[in-house]
Amino acid sequence: MSITPPNQAPPGWYPDPSGERQWRVWTGTSWSEVTRPYGEKAPADSLATSIPLITALHWLLRYGVAALFAGIGIVTSTLAHWPGTHAPMPLWLAETCIDTGLALLCAGTALFALALRELDGAWKLAAFIPGYNVLATSERVIQRVSGASSGRRVVSQVLLVALYVTQSHRQPWLGVALVVAAMDQMQWVQALLDQLVGRASTPEPVAS
Repeated sequence: MSITPPNQAPPGWYPDPSGERQWRVWTGTSWSEVTRPYGEKAPADSLATSIPLITALHWLLRYGVAALFAGIGIVTSTLAHWPGTHAPMPLWLAETCIDTGLALLCAGTALFALALRELDGAWKLAAFIPGYNVLATSERVIQRVSGASSGRRVVSQVLLVALYVTQSHRQPWLGVALVVAAMDQMQWVQALLDQLVGRASTPEPVAS
């Protein structure tokens, strides 16, 4: 979407340039995917400060979660079939898969770090620690949505990933655990986005 508000307007809600009867968020440089119907008044309070968080969460939802969990899946599967194991793959393929998986892990982790920075309002040490920044982001997102302690649900996500990493070489079907963890993560991020744009919803996450 390339149409921009007149005179490069500041971040805010504007009529959707596509012609749809809805508002759309202008981030100050581009149109976001965040919309709301015309029947609801566009919120004006603290919008300038919420736009970066909305944008970071949107990137996390659209790219970050998928990249992180796909990277975990590719790296784990490649190591299970590394040359020298009981079911090896060619070395060139193993190296290509490892490089791809690590690149996805780095991209996903970077987007989690960005989301954590916006959730905290400043860069903190936690944002620069791979793995921990994912857990910290999950904890903050769930707590903002539910308003309660999120420890149990974060632990459930960790256990699902750990189950896949440690047992998938014996039970390939455990790939479903990784999918469940990713879907649960995405549902909570989507729920927080809905709250931020005024469409509060209570998620029904997959993991228990």
